[in-house]
Amino acid sequence: MASVAGWITHRYVKFVIIAFWIAVIAVLGPLAGKLTDAQSNDAKSWLPQSAESTQVLDKAGTFVSSNVIPAVIVYQRDGGLTADDKTKATADAAAFASLDTLGGGQVTGPIYSQDGEAAQVIVPLDLGKDGWNLAADAVTGLRATAEDGANGMAVYITGPAGQAADSSKAFDGLDSTLLFAAVGVVVLILLLTYRSPILWLLPVISAGVALTVSQAVIYLLAHNAGLTVNAQSAGILTVLVFGAGTDYALLLTARYREELRKHGDRHEAMALALHRASPAIIASGATVAISMLVLLLASIASTKGLGPVAAIGIVVAMLVMLTLLPALLVTCGRWVFWPRTPKLGDTEPSEHGFWSRIGTRIERHPRRTWVGTVAILIIAAFGIVALNATGLSNEGSFTTVQPSIEGEKVLAAHFPGGAGAPVVVIANTEQSADVVTAFASVDGIDPTSVKALGDKDGVTYIEGTLTSEPDSQAAYDTVDRVRDAVHAVPGADALVGGTSAITLDVQRASVADNKLIIPIILLVVFVVLMILLRAVLGPLVLIGTVVLSFAAAIGISALFFKYVFGYEGADTAFPLFVFVFLVALGIDYNIFLMTRVREETLRIGHHRGSLVALAATGGVITSAGLVLAGTFAVLGTLPLVGFAEIGFAVALGVLLDTLIVRSVLVTALNLDIGKMMWWPSALARKPDPTPAIVAEEEPVPVA
Repeated sequence: MASVAGWITHRYVKFVIIAFWIAVIAVLGPLAGKLTDAQSNDAKSWLPQSAESTQVLDKAGTFVSSNVIPAVIVYQRDGGLTADDKTKATADAAAFASLDTLGGGQVTGPIYSQDGEAAQVIVPLDLGKDGWNLAADAVTGLRATAEDGANGMAVYITGPAGQAADSSKAFDGLDSTLLFAAVGVVVLILLLTYRSPILWLLPVISAGVALTVSQAVIYLLAHNAGLTVNAQSAGILTVLVFGAGTDYALLLTARYREELRKHGDRHEAMALALHRASPAIIASGATVAISMLVLLLASIASTKGLGPVAAIGIVVAMLVMLTLLPALLVTCGRWVFWPRTPKLGDTEPSEHGFWSRIGTRIERHPRRTWVGTVAILIIAAFGIVALNATGLSNEGSFTTVQPSIEGEKVLAAHFPGGAGAPVVVIANTEQSADVVTAFASVDGIDPTSVKALGDKDGVTYIEGTLTSEPDSQAAYDTVDRVRDAVHAVPGADALVGGTSAITLDVQRASVADNKLIIPIILLVVFVVLMILLRAVLGPLVLIGTVVLSFAAAIGISALFFKYVFGYEGADTAFPLFVFVFLVALGIDYNIFLMTRVREETLRIGHHRGSLVALAATGGVITSAGLVLAGTFAVLGTLPLVGFAEIGFAVALGVLLDTLIVRSVLVTALNLDIGKMMWWPSALARKPDPTPAIVAEEEPVPVA
């Protein structure tokens, strides 16, 4: 790295590097803006490919286009629908039947409720492959027709199309909202950290370059290689690149400023800073990227797609911060730190700063410190018992009241609970009569609703209506009973799908993914730490602190979700996503601290080196944690409970990592365990050098 660092900061090569990234932006910039068009937000982009409900979607495509999204228009009047109301509903159904966006099926209804107070019309909309994004406009058109001349009759639009419209509106402007919010958070924290009106621009510019290049590369892979990208992964990409990229920038800039006090030549100072900081940054980026790629093992398509998307963002951010940012910093010179410009010979502020004083306090009673800290974190972890990560209902998925949810409630009050979201069964035509009989006999299914709607190529399409709401546990139990019943029909090869079955399959796949992926990520992190620190005991201790920090963050978050925010629960993928982000990103701070501890141990011994490392990195780790926590907290600005919960839990976990676990707990363990942290390497047996023979650092040659 010494030679590479010297070339990156070469007096002339730095201009070549800047020109290179300008050229990259010129070429790839236009492609980054196309990422939204490459997103796939239909049901199959989220589903496990092997799930029974996914197979139903594939086979049902021969009967009904996979692009069809049913809209359920509900008409309701307290005291009963009038004759004019019924005439209006009938006229609307006729108008809907002439829509250009009508799918292959026919408009159904109006169907009147037994109490006479409501009617429903089901309109199968075919909006093409981009139907999820177009649903909001289509629903607006349906609503305008239904409300025109309603004369006091309440009109609601629900069903899959109504829910898609609400979801697409929630994601509308997601990228720009998250981008502006993330930039605002980063700028504020950088201003507070650097106290310079100029310096913050360079990390922000570099992060912007990283995000643009990442989006362009991901667009190319989505367009040409079939990479699955949806609104969820695109939104997380923005937060991840700005958060992690700024972390890397903070670490490098802090080391550069430190070296400027020791070296008169800024190129030499940056070369040494890159040489010292790049191993930690590369190890951190590699850990996060590999951990994200482990998500490729997931069965859920949306989770699997997030892996490479996030990994690309991290790798690009790392490359930009190790090349473009150093070139910009040395091009600008020392004045960019104004008004706190570091000068040759200045004393190092960290030697007597806040974290130096914290280290002195920990040094007095290291065992008491880590035992007490562990006890507090374990107590916090007990909050996990309040976590209900069994999935969210449609209503519980939003932080605000949505039109489709209001319509769903009205529909459930006047019709069977599953109206508008039927259970779908695909079976061999020869056995279809037996399948219909078995289907209709299942408890939880309205037997009068079970009908075979078409035959094609030896396969029959059958639908039935649930008696419970489609997003309820009762509905999921009914789906299981339907599957047991129709699977038992000999030779039918029956498959069960539909909205409730899709949700059930996703929940079960999420649980399986959690059990598979979490241990593998822990193993990946452990191996990276072993290679980086050249030890076994130290990485084991650090893994323990990571798991404890994760458990405490989940425990505290669960209590807030239930008793403060009033959320009904959490998505089944919540534990996995929080674990991936907290462990993969939280390990950054372990790496930042422990690589400096190892460096100082070689120079001045383990005990003193641990304290010096804390004093030198405590400030930058705190700032990095605030940036990452702030950017993830931005997810809470979206009206989606799943995003808000991930943002809150990750932000809380990062703050625990930076302020307590990494800075206090790990330092106390370092001091108490001593040089054995480096077991079984030779460093564990190496005697500490005496102050008289502490060697001066060798300057890195500058090309």
